[in-house]
Amino acid sequence: MDYRRSYVRDLFLLAPGTETSAYGWVKTRRDSKGISFVQLSDGSCFKDLQIVIEAGVIGEEVLRQITTGACLRFDGVIVESPAAGQAVELKATGAELFGPADPATYPLQKKGASFEFLREIAHLRARGNTFGAVFRVRNQAAFAIHNFFHKRGFHYVHTPIITASDAEGAGEMLQVTTMMESIQPLEGDEGQISYRIKGHNPADDFFGKPAYLTVSGQLEAETLALGMTNVYTFGPTFRAENSSTSRHLAEFWMVEPEMAFCDLEGDMHLAEEFLKEVIAHLLDFCGDDLAFFNQRIEPKLLETLEHVVTSNFEHLTYTEAVKLLEASGENFEYPVSWGTDLQSEHERWLTEVKVGRPVILTDYPKEIKAFYMRMNDDGRTVRAMDVLAPRIGEIIGGSQREERIDRLEARLRESGLSAEPYWWYLDLRRFGSAPHAGFGLGFERLLMYVTGMKNIRDVIPYSRTAGHADF
Repeated sequence: MDYRRSYVRDLFLLAPGTETSAYGWVKTRRDSKGISFVQLSDGSCFKDLQIVIEAGVIGEEVLRQITTGACLRFDGVIVESPAAGQAVELKATGAELFGPADPATYPLQKKGASFEFLREIAHLRARGNTFGAVFRVRNQAAFAIHNFFHKRGFHYVHTPIITASDAEGAGEMLQVTTMMESIQPLEGDEGQISYRIKGHNPADDFFGKPAYLTVSGQLEAETLALGMTNVYTFGPTFRAENSSTSRHLAEFWMVEPEMAFCDLEGDMHLAEEFLKEVIAHLLDFCGDDLAFFNQRIEPKLLETLEHVVTSNFEHLTYTEAVKLLEASGENFEYPVSWGTDLQSEHERWLTEVKVGRPVILTDYPKEIKAFYMRMNDDGRTVRAMDVLAPRIGEIIGGSQREERIDRLEARLRESGLSAEPYWWYLDLRRFGSAPHAGFGLGFERLLMYVTGMKNIRDVIPYSRTAGHADF
């Protein structure tokens, strides 16, 4: 056995009469008139391979252990299948049992299970239809993202996971420290620990200053763009938001391109190209998986995705959007007025009702955007942009960055941030500053959009949220 063995997806392409082997896990088994029919999956594709076992071909001891969840190799011959929905099946000539599974205790049974329950057995849920499909789409989406930037000459860079600065100025960061005074079991629960942080000067800590898990790789990516022109990051980021909504994670992945010699218009153009190309790739390479989501999770999913790929995105300023919302006559849960951040209901109304296709909003009030965004000449708005998509609202956020040091220092003061932690960021404006722009896309938000899954915990293998860090 080695990694070059055939995947189940490859076996469907073999001609009848071909001798081969199939590896995988049993989904179901049924017996009829001395013949056993086994549905085998190895996760390589949505379709299961049917294994036909005639009486006497496999020893009784092994046959008895071919139950749901068991892992085996079946040797046999590819034959034409009389069953609907499958062209071929494997007629078994032998089998090797790698790992049995007790059918009485195996938690992933044929009957349906709630997504909440499946999160409790996240170590097994990839064997099911839904999560096998989710993680295959995740894999192809990651490949499409890297391919998109590679074809355009971007450099893939790795920015720090541990940082001393807060890119967004939000303060919702997870601290990294070794200053623990004591570690001891909680009373009554030997499996848990508690600790207290020493009351020492931060200079005594491991990094000699307060350090955190990063909320974004953007600022560091800017330093590399202003020396390598076009770069992108694709890595984990962290937020300490104490939220239990279906849209928040404490650990998630971000895609963040940065481009020197680029303005907001170029940034918008790249974002539109990016979204269309990644979705088009998934439509081409994940057809069976997306068809499943279209049928079982989100009706009209395929229609929505195809519409995004073929649409010309509408461009509106934030001010224009607010006027449209105010004149809509809709009874929104959150009132709309200039200077307030738009909510998902506002973004969906714009894309689904008013415009009927994706929208890129620009030129937001400076008070609701980050300090690093370039100030417009009106002194009230910044060169920010958000890409809004039907069914989900904001999916990409970006801006032209402020390249003028005096304006950047003023924005730091206005935002109540000390310039000292950003000395290196300010240096970029002191030494060979250049216009530059970029955007950020939450990878899990994209996956929710392309699969129709309703909870962000269900598009990442192991979710990290407040109070939950299992597995």
